[in-house]
Parts: sequence; structure tokens; C-alpha cells
Amino acid sequence: MAVLSLPTVRSFIRCESSPMKNNGVGDKVKMRPTEVGFCRRDLFLFGLSSSVSTVFSYSGCLAEQDLKSASLVDEINAYTYSYPVELPSKKFLFKWVESRKPERYSSAAPLSPDARLRIVSERVDLIDNLIISVSIGPPNNQFLKSKEKKTWQAKDVADSVLADKSALRVTSSQRMSESSLLDAHASEIDSELYWYYEYLVRKSPAKTAQGQNLFRHYVASTAEREGYLYTLSASTLGQQWSEMGPLLKRTVASFRLLPPTDTYVPPYKDPWRFW
Repeated sequence: MAVLSLPTVRSFIRCESSPMKNNGVGDKVKMRPTEVGFCRRDLFLFGLSSSVSTVFSYSGCLAEQDLKSASLVDEINAYTYSYPVELPSKKFLFKWVESRKPERYSSAAPLSPDARLRIVSERVDLIDNLIISVSIGPPNNQFLKSKEKKTWQAKDVADSVLADKSALRVTSSQRMSESSLLDAHASEIDSELYWYYEYLVRKSPAKTAQGQNLFRHYVASTAEREGYLYTLSASTLGQQWSEMGPLLKRTVASFRLLPPTDTYVPPYKDPWRFW
């Protein structure tokens, strides 16, 4: 399947480097889960092609009035984020499919054999090799030894999440060796701490020399609630980062925990329930 090439970020608008805004831009629409899904997440983890306050800064920026966004509100897990849907001036539409609709932690798909970290929602754009997912899991006490989250360093939070993020039966250190952390920092927003980090995953299911050099570029945000880490991650193929990276950073910067409602199901509730 061919990858649709986009113009580089600089071609959208010429401007100086600027920080990302507190809130996402464009139209915000509360999106309800659909029933569309895929069974094998690994098929698109590396794509189908070989070819706010200041949270992230980047050189070049998109015209804010040009980007249209939608918002997902997950009332089961009490969080929200916005994601890009259209660039009207370029007549470009994203092709999002909800591969995993929001679900409770106890029934969510595990990311590792020990089932600590689980994906509670995910959407993908197979054509453009984009993935946005939200996972929940307990802190890894190998890296986060203190119960006081204000003492946590962003790098340690990133290491905690990445150590539990693997589908292979390997040790935490082996899982971490698959990833290269590029940046990590923290911000306090509305009295809530958010840890932001950017990393590469250097692995590919392909056995060719070209496949071995494939990697995905990730950006993520993590927040803690009731003893669990809530993480939104967004990624694309490394060679597409210059075009898609700034848009994914916007998505990650928009991630917020919400005040729980009657629909909220805490991760520790009914751990035996899988429906």
C-alpha cells in the first residue's frame, strides 16, 4: 500500500518557531465510539509501507486557522484529547479508523505478557501510517520508587511506561533497549502534572536490511490518577515525522484527565471482569 506524501510542514506557512498553545485548534466535536476495528494491531504498528502551556516547541508551524480537529471524550476512563481531521487549504483528509473503542481497564488488551499496561482506546490511519492510543497501567517501581508523584522525573516516568510496553517475553531492560528517549520534561496544567516525552522505537517485523532500519517516531503524555499512569502516545514512521510530527505533538499536548462522572470505571475496579 502506498503512503500518501504530504508537503513538508514549512510549506503550509512560513513562520518563526513558536510554542504549542494550551488548547487544540479547530472544530471540537464529541466523537462516539464506532464498532469498526481490527484484530491484529501488529500489522500496522510499523505501517504498511517501507518507504495549553508550552509543551512542545518545533521549527516551522501550521496555520492554526487551517487545521480542523475533533475531540474524543472517553467517559469510561475520564480523559479527552483532540486529533487532526482535515487540512482544508491542502484538501487533505485524515483517514482515521477506531481500531479499539474506549473500554475499561480490566477488559482492555495488554501490551505485555504481565498485562500491567493495557490499551484502553486506539485509532489508526493506515494510509498515512499514524497511530494514536491511550494506555493505562500501574507505575513500574523499578523507576518510580516514591509514591509522591511530585518527586518523579520525566525521564523516569518515560522509562516506567516504556519498560512495560512490549509484546515480547523479555526483561524490562530488554524492552527499554528497543527505545531511544529523545526528550522528556514535565508541565503542571490546571494543578495536574503531565510528563511529556519523545522517543524512537527501533524495531521492525521485516527481516530485510531496509526493514531493520525502519523505526517509528513517538511522542507521548502521561498523567497519574489513583495509582495508575494514563498515557496518550502518537506515532508515525520516522521518515514522515517532519510532516506529521507537529500535528501529533498538538494531539499529545491536548491530552487531559477529566473529572470522573457516574460512567467512570477506575482501573482497580472488578479486575476479574473482561466485558
